[in-house]
Amino acid sequence: MPPSRSHSRPSSRRSIHSNSSPNIGKLDYQPGGRPLLAPGTPTNRTPTSPHQHSSHPSSPSYAGSFFSDVAEGIATQQRRSFHRQALRYLSFVWALINCLGAGSITAYSLYAPLFQRRLHYSQLQVNGVSITAELAMYLPVPLFGLLCDRFGPGVPSLLAGVFFGVGYLLAGMTYSSGPPPSVGGDGRPYWWMVLAFIPIGCGTSCMYLSAVTTCAKNFGRGKHKGLALALPIAAFGLSGMWESQVGSQLLYERNGDGRKGDVDVYRFFLFLGCFLFAAGVVGFFALRIVGEDELIDDAVDELEASGLLDESDFYQPHNRDVTSCHPNVDPTGYGTLPTGERRLSDSEINDLHQKASAHRSDLAETARKKTWLLNEETRRFLSDHTMWWLAAGFFLVTGPGEAFINNLGTLIGTLSPPGANLDNPLTSPATHVSIVALTSTLARILTGTLTDLLAPSSPTQKDQDRPETPRPRFYLSRITLLLLTTLLMSLGLVLLATGALQNHANLFPLVSATVGAGYGAVFALTPIIVSVVWGVENFGTNWGVVATVPALGATVWGLGYSAVYEWAAGRGKGAEDGGSQDGPLIKISSKLAPAARPSLDQEWRG
Repeated sequence: MPPSRSHSRPSSRRSIHSNSSPNIGKLDYQPGGRPLLAPGTPTNRTPTSPHQHSSHPSSPSYAGSFFSDVAEGIATQQRRSFHRQALRYLSFVWALINCLGAGSITAYSLYAPLFQRRLHYSQLQVNGVSITAELAMYLPVPLFGLLCDRFGPGVPSLLAGVFFGVGYLLAGMTYSSGPPPSVGGDGRPYWWMVLAFIPIGCGTSCMYLSAVTTCAKNFGRGKHKGLALALPIAAFGLSGMWESQVGSQLLYERNGDGRKGDVDVYRFFLFLGCFLFAAGVVGFFALRIVGEDELIDDAVDELEASGLLDESDFYQPHNRDVTSCHPNVDPTGYGTLPTGERRLSDSEINDLHQKASAHRSDLAETARKKTWLLNEETRRFLSDHTMWWLAAGFFLVTGPGEAFINNLGTLIGTLSPPGANLDNPLTSPATHVSIVALTSTLARILTGTLTDLLAPSSPTQKDQDRPETPRPRFYLSRITLLLLTTLLMSLGLVLLATGALQNHANLFPLVSATVGAGYGAVFALTPIIVSVVWGVENFGTNWGVVATVPALGATVWGLGYSAVYEWAAGRGKGAEDGGSQDGPLIKISSKLAPAARPSLDQEWRG
């Protein structure tokens, strides 16, 4: 037999030792009898010795190729996982940056008194500007949430940047033009300022929602979902603090004696417009939802398991034969693709067409499933009566908080007698804006952390198959925590309403701290409750619906504050001119009148 045949199918190679006992070496066993050669490797080489293999040592085998593919697949999977995690945390970081700038409207108290002194707006007009901004901030929130859910957070971020740039530029031009013609000036009319704050309000909610939705969907199913939502919400509350400090400490006017004066409103508006426009543009590229397809699939599985998923012809997958999608495709479009020196055959071209058609079909099915799920989640959310009770409570809490924050400057003035020194840092509006922002930020982070540690969890369908983990001994419901924080906010407002701080404006930080802490905690806990109870798949739309109620609350309490302020100031002035001072209402108005009078008489206009 020729040597080439004698080594064609050896089951093993034996080595003869000194005791003549046959042994099989560890590296000599070849289970196939022939090396597993890669396609195209020649197999008819004639060995020159009885112990020479029939293949070249450098020839790759199927086994080696298999393990190489496995290693390469693992490395690719690790790279993909690392890329997903990096994208998730990059989006989180930029969401924090967006929120750190989005709350610029909370610095309104910094320049609101200058609207009265420089532009000669009445208190009602000043509140009208802030109420317009709040209506523009809250009313379109469901629309912006819908954009976040359907098109991703990048589009609303870019839209917010454009809103901020246009709004603050127009507001700066209106302010620099001087008092309006209605008070004898030659500046732009009052409605120009109102018009400027409409896109500012829209940009606030648009940028805020894009950032919070990104964090909710990327981390909303992890064990730190409360903190992941609390941090961007806290950053939103912190934005008013640092922006007001930049305005008062860096962008200020010089008095005649060279000392630091009031904030330069025109430069402050330009700074905010440029910064927020840049943040929105970068957010268009940086804010991404990672693993949204998996999120949608998990939500559909949970609906199926819960029994809430109705049989629907729309949801049932269409069993389409991908090969019939394009039965008459002209293969010439792919026939010119070379592979080495070989062109693709007709069968390979048809296979590529089938794979492309299947890929398009999968994308269409995924988009259809997402649309159906979001519509179903919205219907379930709006038909849940408990959601409307939550929204009603949110309305009753946020309305007074919004009115307090927007009128800090005039509230402080009502606590001191005429001629009192208001240059004390404890009575500065910028100081109290910072106190509200700081306490609000700390309360949001604290409540978000407490919900992760103490709140009971509601496991999903997938979590039921996992081994149970140790649970904390002490539970604190998110609703209970919400009630406690609203009581804290009420305590500060009651302290202000009793008149205990009259002529003691240096104690006003107690009110600012308690109201700020309660207000911030409520704004942190409510979206966390929405994400936990109704899921994160449709979070932008769901939270957008609830977030509209502060617009009504801010309007009601803002108009109420303005009416009482103007009424009390007028009655106090009439009492000093010889009017009757009988009755408790006159006593109250006499406390408010001294500080309110300069904003209504011609003294501030001089």
